[in-house]
Amino acid sequence: GNKYTLSERENPRAYRDFVRSNPLWREFNRWIESNEFIYGVFELLRQHYIDLGYRSQSGLQQFRRAVKALSRGRLPSGRQAFSSRFEFSALPADGGAVVPHTDAPRKIVTFVVSILNEGEWNPAFGGGTDVNRPTSLRLCYNDMNRLADFEEMEVLHTYEFTPNQAVIFVKTFNSWHSVRPMTGKGSNALRRTLTINIEKTS
Repeated sequence: GNKYTLSERENPRAYRDFVRSNPLWREFNRWIESNEFIYGVFELLRQHYIDLGYRSQSGLQQFRRAVKALSRGRLPSGRQAFSSRFEFSALPADGGAVVPHTDAPRKIVTFVVSILNEGEWNPAFGGGTDVNRPTSLRLCYNDMNRLADFEEMEVLHTYEFTPNQAVIFVKTFNSWHSVRPMTGKGSNALRRTLTINIEKTS
């Protein structure tokens, strides 16, 4: 699907140079990586009846956990349970696509934020995010994120690609989603997005 990406993991030097040299993106990156953001997302989901079971721990709770680890002869872990990051992505309107998948096992929540101005994108090109259901029983459980073909999916709903929009996914064993091949033949337009991931660190 010719996906172009600028992130910590792909083109990391260019990504770091861009974020560090831009005060707005530098501050945005600080916020995205903070516990305030991560646990704020968990709380937002919980308020909408999606309880993932994650709670922010107070300083006293963290102290008690450290004492408990020491009492068992272990050093308290300084690692955070979760991390978050963002990346810039772009798909060409001329044939760009994302094949059906359910996201990597370490992922918990993904935001896909559209980056475009009013009137910049032709809806006839497509570019919407499809929520899918597999047509074969062998694909119903896919926690390990095996990729599938578009022909193996039934589209349950399409979130059209529009300005000022965020589509949020919670990773599950059957959270199939995709972007079908776009139809802007000969167009130089790009489906630009900011993707934010919250992930488990272990």
